[in-house]
Amino acid sequence: MANYPTDPPGHRRPGVAYTGPSSNRYLPPLDEDWDSRHPDEPTDPDQRMDGAYRITVTRAAAMRSREMGTRMYGLVHRAATADGADKSGMTALTWPVVANFAVDAAMAVALANTLFFAAATGESKSRVALYLLITIAPFAVIAPVIGPALDKLQHGRRVALAMSFVLRTGLALVLILNYDGATGSFPPWVLYPAALGMMVLSKSFSVLRSAVTPRVMPPTIDLVRVNSRLMMFGLIGGTIIGGGIAAGIEYLCNTLFDMPGALFVVVAVSLAGAALSMKIPSWVEQTAGEVPTTLSYHDQSAPSRRHPGPVEQPRQQLGRNIMTSIWGNCTIKMMVGFLFLYPAFVAKSHDASSWEQLAILGVIGAAAGVGNFAGNFTAARLKLGRPSMLVVRATMAVTAVGLIAAIVGNLAAAAVAAGVTSAASAIGKSSLDAALQDDLPERSRASAFGRSESLLQLAWVLGGALGVLVYTDLWVGFTAITALLIPGLAQTIASFEGGSLIPGFGGNRPELVGTERPAPKTGSPR
Repeated sequence: MANYPTDPPGHRRPGVAYTGPSSNRYLPPLDEDWDSRHPDEPTDPDQRMDGAYRITVTRAAAMRSREMGTRMYGLVHRAATADGADKSGMTALTWPVVANFAVDAAMAVALANTLFFAAATGESKSRVALYLLITIAPFAVIAPVIGPALDKLQHGRRVALAMSFVLRTGLALVLILNYDGATGSFPPWVLYPAALGMMVLSKSFSVLRSAVTPRVMPPTIDLVRVNSRLMMFGLIGGTIIGGGIAAGIEYLCNTLFDMPGALFVVVAVSLAGAALSMKIPSWVEQTAGEVPTTLSYHDQSAPSRRHPGPVEQPRQQLGRNIMTSIWGNCTIKMMVGFLFLYPAFVAKSHDASSWEQLAILGVIGAAAGVGNFAGNFTAARLKLGRPSMLVVRATMAVTAVGLIAAIVGNLAAAAVAAGVTSAASAIGKSSLDAALQDDLPERSRASAFGRSESLLQLAWVLGGALGVLVYTDLWVGFTAITALLIPGLAQTIASFEGGSLIPGFGGNRPELVGTERPAPKTGSPR
């Protein structure tokens, strides 16, 4: 018998009759009201006990799935709208960021076999390297143009974000139409220009997103937490979940229909990303009063030392902490770009099966993923009182693991280097965000984010190009990248100490710098 609680004496109010289905108010309703509450159920009790209406394992699992889905949706919704993000516009920016991560992950799934494992046997590494250099080299020219272009983009930032998705949709459709189901590959004249376009558009979205982020920052949290939250949403929702879905659809479509399933995911997600980009609040395009930034420095203490060239409008100069953070992050990004491409060529060069090659990439990729997650998790909880110091230490850690990997030259050392580099990259980027927020006025933050992101993407390209060119012995590759990391570390330390190896682009400037004003015209009053 069920142990229902007993009613205390006098629980009924005097003069009020209890009209429940029984004398015990805690009991569930009797079956007398069954027909009115369940009009679709049969009236015969024997039919009610039939297997078609019992709570079966399948029905219980469906109910549990709906319950878990509802709870998961509530959890994601609360995380996306926390701290007033829904009112500031940050939630509206979060979903295009997730879509961008998902498109990149799906594209990587779609092109992985074609780029690295399904090449014709007659193609050597140098030929594949030539193809990839053709895709990377133009981006090295395009990247420095993106930042200054943002300063002149007074309106249309949402449209620019949406167009980065729409153009990727077109490139994915071109690849689908030229897919060869018999060989599972694409013609080179289609594949490599499309890969270039996808890379440029993805990096352009990152730069645009960095410029938009300060405009949607909730007032209760700082910019570091905002960027860390966007990165975590992108990694979990886009890379992990979106990439997993793309991999499953790719496997099913290749097995059943000989079609590139991951590219259909790219089309669907990129269209959704374009629509979501247009839902970002319109105030991200209000650029009135913004002052563009400049990397160079000119002493403004005396009128004679002002910028001698024609300056149409004032420009905000960057202080020592920011320049130190930029140099350190660029050094780390070279290692990130190197580790993005080089392990694939190392795996391909081994005389092993495809599963063994995939295991090599899996070990390094898993280490990088764990490091990235740990770095973002840690950065969101660090007190970034001296961000430039954290950047110097992160750069030293990356250079050290690169040197160790060059000496040891095995897969374990490469995996450790990937994990440390990913964690250092996340912490270094958060430190750069903190320096930009602390040392710059609000009117110049959007421009500073756009320019700094352009430099970081350019450093990534440099490291990736080295990963394509260098020999596929691990110790050789890590020796080559360490040869680039050491000068980058030296410039970072010199900038932190107030010096520079490159005049005008280091830390030989105050920590806080004012706005650069144009030189007065001849004959005009000062």
